[in-house]
Amino acid sequence: MSVVVVATISPKPEHADEVRRAVLDTVPRVHEEPGCERYSLHQGRDGALVMVEKWESPEALATHGKAEALTALSGRLEGKLTGAPAVTVLDAVPAGDPAKGSL
Repeated sequence: MSVVVVATISPKPEHADEVRRAVLDTVPRVHEEPGCERYSLHQGRDGALVMVEKWESPEALATHGKAEALTALSGRLEGKLTGAPAVTVLDAVPAGDPAKGSL
């Protein structure tokens, strides 16, 4: 069963461009990870970077958490965020039109 994750990264204002570049550099590497179905970057109006992710299984998500792309990104972001990324792992509750009611 797929797992959806929403991760919010809040850069310190003086590091906003550097954090955005680091995340953008990481996205293509994550797309190549086994089990990655979606890894889509969005920006909130408050400047926060919001990653919407979909993994084919909890095991694929766990592997991603230890993968080189994410560990390298963590190093690049050290000291540049207002706090730890907020990560929410979600289980789908499909509703309505199957094509629109779930990721």
